[in-house]
Amino acid sequence: MRKILFFIGSRANYSSIKSVMQEVKKKKLLKLQIILGASGLINKYGELEKSLKKDGFKIDKKIYFLIEGENPVTMAKSTGLGLIGIADALDELKPDLVFTVGDRFETMATTLATSYMNIPLAHTMGGEVSGTIDESIRHAITKFSHIHFPASKEAEKRIYMLGEEKKNIFNFGCPRMDLVKRELKKNRIDKLNKTLFFEGVGNKIDLKKKYLIVSQHPVTTEYESSETQILNTLKAVNMTNMQVIVIWPNADAGSQEIAKGIRKWREKIDTKKMHFFKMLLIDDYIQLLKNTSCLIGNSSSGIRECAFIGTPVVNIGTRQNGRERAKNVIDTNHQVKNIYNAIQKQITKGKKYKSSSIYGKGDAAKKIVDKIIELKKINVQKKIRY
Repeated sequence: MRKILFFIGSRANYSSIKSVMQEVKKKKLLKLQIILGASGLINKYGELEKSLKKDGFKIDKKIYFLIEGENPVTMAKSTGLGLIGIADALDELKPDLVFTVGDRFETMATTLATSYMNIPLAHTMGGEVSGTIDESIRHAITKFSHIHFPASKEAEKRIYMLGEEKKNIFNFGCPRMDLVKRELKKNRIDKLNKTLFFEGVGNKIDLKKKYLIVSQHPVTTEYESSETQILNTLKAVNMTNMQVIVIWPNADAGSQEIAKGIRKWREKIDTKKMHFFKMLLIDDYIQLLKNTSCLIGNSSSGIRECAFIGTPVVNIGTRQNGRERAKNVIDTNHQVKNIYNAIQKQITKGKKYKSSSIYGKGDAAKKIVDKIIELKKINVQKKIRY
């Protein structure tokens, strides 16, 4: 029985690979292993342990290595501590294959530990372009990885351009779309309306009426401007006089500044029409995206899930620069007036966009796992293709 290990270090990490983990769990030929660490263990970022257990997963190892401060220095140090902790866990668990997701600092720690220990590495969501340090990390991970599962045609081309062999690149789409496709068949908004707002902070809003969602993360190369950026977004959103759900930022450099901005807003401004969440369960978040008038911020869910759903999006700033996007996205800078005008344009439209399969059709997980079963022996000796 081959042991397939997944490192989960954040809520985005988990949503990006959950469907593949579920598929691995079904297979008698495979044994699922899970390491949970970084912000995935921290209460202020949502504490994923409960979500994983609720979804029926067993956590094999927990590794605490996120250093407080959320700045470039702590990101670098957290990566180093993660490398040490993950290496010990891999030595104990002895997986036959490790999955790593995307482009975060904990992903880099997983990649380095796995590579030095001569364990085959599979990478999902490689080959994409975006703003911040994430793109550099993403392409570096591509060069360490042995098997590639890009989420789009353009990403597939870039991985090949980076010198990787075609026989190791498999474009099956983004596993996150599997969760979206599954959840879109359900209509749980009435139930959520009754139960969701026992969590989080702020007044209950009515999901049967129009509402906006704000999901904005720090840009690591602009982390010192994070507080101003989130305050400008909240000012623009407040000008619409609509109900608003605000989601806490991730753990990247600048996170504390965004959190500070949100707290200042809560203390000084009338927030009767706002509700604030540390995190949302993946399925609940998809239901909210399905029913919202517009998603505002710089989350990749605006580029990925919302394209599949057809949800209007206002994408702010540079965090998603260069990423492939569908027609549902309007891009703007951080000026309050420009954000407000973009929101007005989206909500005036008053309807969803046509669903786009730019990031897949919602059938990635089964194809990925079937391919892993098919690839019985993976050569760990990397060679550049000329």
